[in-house]
Amino acid sequence: MELPSGTITLLFTDIEGSTVLAERAGDAWPDLLAEHNRILREAFAAHEGVELGTEGDAFFVGFTAAGSAAAAAADAQRALAAHAWPEGEVVRVRMGLHTGEPTPTDDGYVGLDMHRAARVAAAAHGAQVLLSQATRDLVPEGLDGLTFRDLGNHRLKDLSGPQRLHQLCIEGLAADFPPPRTIEGRVTNLPAQPTPLVGRKAELETVRGLLLEDGTRMVTLTGPGGTGKTRLALQAAADLVDEFPDGVYGVLLAAISDPELVPLELARVLGVVESSSVSLIEALQAELRGRRALILFDNFEHVGAAAELLAGLLAACGRLKMLVTSRESLRIAAERQYPVLPLAESEAVMLFVERARALRPDFMLTDDTAPVVTEICERLDGLPLAIELAAAWTKVLPPAALLQRLENRLELPAARGRDVPARQSTLREAIAWSYDLLGDEERRLHARLSAFMGGFGFEAAERVAGADGELDLLEGIASLVDRSLLREAEGVGAEARFAMLETIREFAREQLAQHGEEAELLRRHALEFARFAEEADAGLRGDDQLLWFERLETEHDNLRAALDSSLAAGDDETALRLGGALGWFWYAHGHALEGSTRLTELLAATKGAPEELRAGPLYALGVLLDQRGEPEQAAELVQRSLAVFREQGDRERVGTALNSLGSIRRVLGDFEAARSLLEESLAIRRELGDEARMASSLSNLGIVAFEQGDLDDAEARFVEALELDRAHGNEWGAGAALDNLSAVAIERGDYERARELNHEALALAERVGDQELIAFGLEKAAVLAAAGGQDGRAARLAGAADAVREAAGIDRSAFDGEWLDHHLSAMTDEEFEAGRVAGRALEPDDALREAIDDE
Repeated sequence: MELPSGTITLLFTDIEGSTVLAERAGDAWPDLLAEHNRILREAFAAHEGVELGTEGDAFFVGFTAAGSAAAAAADAQRALAAHAWPEGEVVRVRMGLHTGEPTPTDDGYVGLDMHRAARVAAAAHGAQVLLSQATRDLVPEGLDGLTFRDLGNHRLKDLSGPQRLHQLCIEGLAADFPPPRTIEGRVTNLPAQPTPLVGRKAELETVRGLLLEDGTRMVTLTGPGGTGKTRLALQAAADLVDEFPDGVYGVLLAAISDPELVPLELARVLGVVESSSVSLIEALQAELRGRRALILFDNFEHVGAAAELLAGLLAACGRLKMLVTSRESLRIAAERQYPVLPLAESEAVMLFVERARALRPDFMLTDDTAPVVTEICERLDGLPLAIELAAAWTKVLPPAALLQRLENRLELPAARGRDVPARQSTLREAIAWSYDLLGDEERRLHARLSAFMGGFGFEAAERVAGADGELDLLEGIASLVDRSLLREAEGVGAEARFAMLETIREFAREQLAQHGEEAELLRRHALEFARFAEEADAGLRGDDQLLWFERLETEHDNLRAALDSSLAAGDDETALRLGGALGWFWYAHGHALEGSTRLTELLAATKGAPEELRAGPLYALGVLLDQRGEPEQAAELVQRSLAVFREQGDRERVGTALNSLGSIRRVLGDFEAARSLLEESLAIRRELGDEARMASSLSNLGIVAFEQGDLDDAEARFVEALELDRAHGNEWGAGAALDNLSAVAIERGDYERARELNHEALALAERVGDQELIAFGLEKAAVLAAAGGQDGRAARLAGAADAVREAAGIDRSAFDGEWLDHHLSAMTDEEFEAGRVAGRALEPDDALREAIDDE
């Protein structure tokens, strides 16, 4: 069969619920399937469709014109709907169309367009026809009376970026369907991938089947680096989002080497907030208990000692399942291993062709090149990473030249080290071969960029890898991206960002060490991220507060690496700069446990450093310990840092330490000392003209006044703080001031004003993500509901606030507890407790909506 070439529209179909339908039909199933096949073939043939293949009840058909494909799909759906099926059955077929330029071969077409068409079809419901944007653009308006409905952008389950989908509307047939069966609407954080998975169909079916078996709790994909374990696992997880209604989560561990950070990373992914009342492990178990969820742990070989955490979670959470990738097994009872082998020859060749066509759209397999490409894939043992590296060079070298270089560079198996697995050795040689093809400057740049962990932006690369001005970074990075040695990564805003696969980064780091540049590059890297941390610390108090939080999260792996490398190198000064600058980020963005742990280790390792260098981390640790419910130790550390700041004459940091110490003293009940410390802090900040920080001192003074019953003084302080916070873009501070003002309005009996302030405060608290602000806002809303006679709603909101506090480990102070009880005391205990229990069960978003909805 000669296949048409050029632009082709591909039509994929399959019967919705065919397994159940076959069981129901019993002996009648073969005849029913034959009738289905006849109807489809007649419709496709009438519009000159070329049948490319069938699999079970699925059809793959090609059309030279998009309009013909759409008309054929419409005719097929009309005929299926009109047919009188036996036993009153209904056969509902989903269809998907996509247009592209797949590569014709002896066995049909290959290419990314085939994958995209299949995924478009998989997103459809029975009796629905979906079209990609590429197909919709080519279908003439008014064709056979067909109309189209724009369904917007959706992420298909091939994990690609958003794709625009359209529905073909056929007169007389149903046009209203649920949203497409894509990743949207599912609870998942699986990352987008630059290309669909090539091959691995059998492996995908096996892994999916294992995970769906009742007795399977964990599946571990094992194999050496470069076999494609990560991509296979991501695709299997994406295919199962419909089967795990409580979430499919990816915990990516390539940048983590400390097993103790695994529960912290899992907590970050799940949104579990650290608590002072329960351990983080207990909080994770509580979050996952009873949920039918799937968690993918990728690159677990870096943190093998954390296997006990996974075993404990599985034991405590009976409906939880896990998918793990690792170069070795985890050796726990629940584990079922699945070795990921190299690609089969046909799939390896397909991968090579598709990656080559991404760089050279005119690349084709011919009678001359097909055997050469096959030999290249055999030489590379079918390892996906090695094949991608080789295919990247087709932009500048023909296949024959590639094969010749492989023959000259790869060692014979007998020459390999006895303790090096063959495939791992082959991958190393493939990377080395690709590395050796680079020019001298590209090699140096590639090695230098290995200093980064978790990716990097261009400006950081200039300061670290290009600090000596010897390398052309713009040209060099572009070249490394072309050769698949770097990949474009997701940055913050419009920032261009790049990353290396971990296996490649490890190889590049070895080259850096061999060139004698490792120590110098790690020093530059640590200095760069110490500078960045200090800039970000200042930025968190300005107009771009939320942007800086996002940037810090993006660079967290680099910040961790910089802290580790500076400590390892004995560079106490840089390590202490980093620790001091990261304190507020760790405090405000849910990293209190990690931050306090790292700062404790940092201070223990730098006991011999001058106290003026240690004062910043001492202060940061004190603030974090206060957040974790240890105010006595916190006060001691902040007092020590304050003494150093005074001795240095650093008025700005004296004002900051005084403010924190005053707040801690208030928590400890020493109001006189608190007011004195806070007044001194405010005076210093006024003297310095530091309006951004004055707001915090004013707010804390207002809280002291409020708790002592001076509403006029409290309100004046809060109003001034709010004005300053708004002027300087501090949304966190503004939310706190608004919440405090709502409490003052409540005390004055001005409930309408209190309600307006409470709504504003809750909106900012939700935007910033501060759990304590959210709890305060829910409590004010509960008081306002009680004042309006809505006792049931008041109890629910109070219960929701309890749940937020418990999840975040935030205790309600004695004063706050008495204030809330006073305003809710009119309700009977029985009535109040019933509503409070219901409120505890509310989802956080539902609680916020109820708080804002006053009807």
